[in-house]
Amino acid sequence: MTIAEIMAKMIRMADGNIHDIDHFIRVWTYAKTIGELEHLDAATQFILEAAAITHDIAYPLCRKKYGNINGKLQEKEGVVLVESFFADTDCTREQIERVKYLVGHHHTLKEIDGLDYQILIEADYIANVLEKGYSKKNIENFMKVFVRTKAGKQLMNDVFKKTLDPDGCR
Repeated sequence: MTIAEIMAKMIRMADGNIHDIDHFIRVWTYAKTIGELEHLDAATQFILEAAAITHDIAYPLCRKKYGNINGKLQEKEGVVLVESFFADTDCTREQIERVKYLVGHHHTLKEIDGLDYQILIEADYIANVLEKGYSKKNIENFMKVFVRTKAGKQLMNDVFKKTLDPDGCR
């Protein structure tokens, strides 16, 4: 399965929900960019991009089942949905398991165990700032505490240039 096929399948699954589609496309774009700038190997880049596209696969289910899209509920329900999403594909068991892990932890900011995980956290945060309008203090704190990649730091400084101090949070 190609990244384009994963994207097309997720767009179909979103059933016309423009907000959801826009969000995962933005997370994927930031993740792809950071991953390439960090020179991930092709296998890790594929897993990162697949996880970025499917990271919020549980949005519709959580809305229906719980009435909200709480991050921990997304993580819990997302693991099962990712398994079925990739069941009929040529993705390896190893790829599916890593994507499931990333989707099942994309709101967990501790014990980050790989560059793919780190980049997914950074990319999702950037997209969420744009949607939720986090404060300058929140952005600066996130950058100081959680952003670990050089490309993620630079991208966040560039994206939030007008929000941050003149020198950013390097």
